[in-house]
Amino acid sequence: MKPVQSKRYEFSANTGFLWTDLPFLDRIRQAAIHGFDAVEFHDEARRTDRRELKEVLAQTALPVGGINVRMEETFGCAAIPGLGDQAKRDVDEAIEIAEDIDADAIHVLAGRTLGQAAHAAFLKTLRHALGHTDRTILIEPVCAEQFPGYFLRTIDQAAEVILDIGHPRLKIMFDCYHVFRESGDLMANFSVHASNIGHVQIAAVEGRAEPFPGVIDYGDLLPAMRSCGYAGRFGCEYRPVGITEDGLSWRNTFRDDAGPAKGRTAAHVMSLPGT
Repeated sequence: MKPVQSKRYEFSANTGFLWTDLPFLDRIRQAAIHGFDAVEFHDEARRTDRRELKEVLAQTALPVGGINVRMEETFGCAAIPGLGDQAKRDVDEAIEIAEDIDADAIHVLAGRTLGQAAHAAFLKTLRHALGHTDRTILIEPVCAEQFPGYFLRTIDQAAEVILDIGHPRLKIMFDCYHVFRESGDLMANFSVHASNIGHVQIAAVEGRAEPFPGVIDYGDLLPAMRSCGYAGRFGCEYRPVGITEDGLSWRNTFRDDAGPAKGRTAAHVMSLPGT
């Protein structure tokens, strides 16, 4: 692992994976206390009092990088034939939330399904999403090991969907764990599809745990992604081996300091209501 000598890297705390022993709003507070630059959600916001959520976001000064549409047991339903109306409702709900809390992107989950009818259904839902918001719409290849039967499995399949849609705001969420497990060489896949990648998520291959140490050397990989033109944040969607904050020192490789981001001090965040 090589020290990184480049402009500051920004990391987004994924509330679906970090501090999951705490209530949703407290996860956001913890992300601020521990120096994250942003947060990204699964679908927790749709089950949370919006006024309270906006208050916490304002108090912590953390931007929201993205949110998921409704997930449930099918892991979304945008590609499931016969559920087009539900998929549109899920998209519309996510758009309303994203615009209210100023989230950058909306991840439209395909769901567990197969076949050409599923591909057509997915395209229809994505076109609906793109036509009803100016936010970035993300699609994520998910490996069969984690979600057997999920429609969108490979990076090449995601690129095919983007080609079929032909819209500049439709992008790939490049989850390093999923892409490595399903499609192999991360840098080869990233470089081929760099122009279509809207967000990157990181985790170790081993147990989907903290990014270091492991088979994937993020000390090399993240600068290489920067060299391909990726300037966005890196989403921390991993399962901590123990207490979340005890495993955050890996960020020191990429930052001059691992303390609270500029404008947010630990003392300030600790004084927020509910902390």
